[in-house]
Amino acid sequence: MTIRKLWLIFAQAATVALAALFAVTTLKPEWFAPRAVERAAPVVIERPAPAPASGARPASYHDAVTKAAPAVVNVFTTGSAKGGRRPFPDDPLFRRYFGDTLGEDRPASSLGSGVIISPKGYVLTNNHVVEGMDRIEVLLADGRTRLGAKLVGSDVETDLAVLKIDRDDLPAITLGAPESVRIGDVVLAIGNPFGVGQTVTLGIVSALGRAGLPIDTTYQNFIQTDAAINVGNSGGALVDAAGNLIGINTAIFASSSGGSIGIGFAIPISTARTVMEQIIADGSVTRGYVGIHAQEMTPDLAESLKISGGVLIAGVERNGPAEKGGVKPGDVLVAVNGRATRDPAAMLDAVAALAPGSQATLRLRRSQGELDAVVTVARRPPAQRRPPAR
Repeated sequence: MTIRKLWLIFAQAATVALAALFAVTTLKPEWFAPRAVERAAPVVIERPAPAPASGARPASYHDAVTKAAPAVVNVFTTGSAKGGRRPFPDDPLFRRYFGDTLGEDRPASSLGSGVIISPKGYVLTNNHVVEGMDRIEVLLADGRTRLGAKLVGSDVETDLAVLKIDRDDLPAITLGAPESVRIGDVVLAIGNPFGVGQTVTLGIVSALGRAGLPIDTTYQNFIQTDAAINVGNSGGALVDAAGNLIGINTAIFASSSGGSIGIGFAIPISTARTVMEQIIADGSVTRGYVGIHAQEMTPDLAESLKISGGVLIAGVERNGPAEKGGVKPGDVLVAVNGRATRDPAAMLDAVAALAPGSQATLRLRRSQGELDAVVTVARRPPAQRRPPAR
């Protein structure tokens, strides 16, 4: 076979192969498509949307302050304090709150706060802010309007007083619901600390029903708060997170420098409202009285007497309503007109609510048995003041 024939055969074979390849690529192109490489799906990290440039703010109590603050005033008093009473004469921690100049016969001035509780010009404050003073002025929250005020009446036993401004267009605060106050609730204290101007501080309700404090008041049922209260806040407002009045700031435990250490006390609005309404109506507060002295029932005492509640009657005043009704020392007072007396403070409140001249039933435990003593309620005599501290 010659070379020419070999080349002819090779050329024919190549032609046939090219023709076959053309036919296959035309009819079955997928046979020659590149194989896809399987890849893992990409991981998508979701990022939080950016905060809007304006409009977003952290939690704020601006609305509560806007609602309550216009009704909180500064109270300025001047006069000759004739042996003015220290609310806490025996306790240096409390005394710091009111300064060391009270209790002397001298020209005097004091600074405190108050709360407008009626558009007709009634202002609620502490008795110790205005007691013994000849001139009282009130500075409204706008910082410009300063008005004279007169004392309508006061109550030493709760350290409350009511003032009257000769205006009938004043912003009044909204009274809160005392039964809704809970430990842990956010509260705001509004007043005029150290005379710097109206100030708001934030805290929570630390405790309720505080009593037995070294404070020269008979009726104690304080709200305790850690909102900063300082000199000049006395008589100011303690409001809830909605701006409703729940207490009147009254006292603090203070540091050696006189500043707040986060233990302040306010008179609850339930007590303040009762006192305020009586003072506005009558100029004074009338309370019931039966002539008994109670002692708290300790666990050991309760165990020895084999009882589980009530207060021990430690003394009965001679010829008083209780003695005439058959009450004896050593009895355990369980209830007054069906109102439980779980401690001496509850007993005082229950008796104080009685109308003088009315009949009241005292439920007693005596010698493992129970009996009722019916007494004729008298009017509580004026509180005995302590001599001024010198």
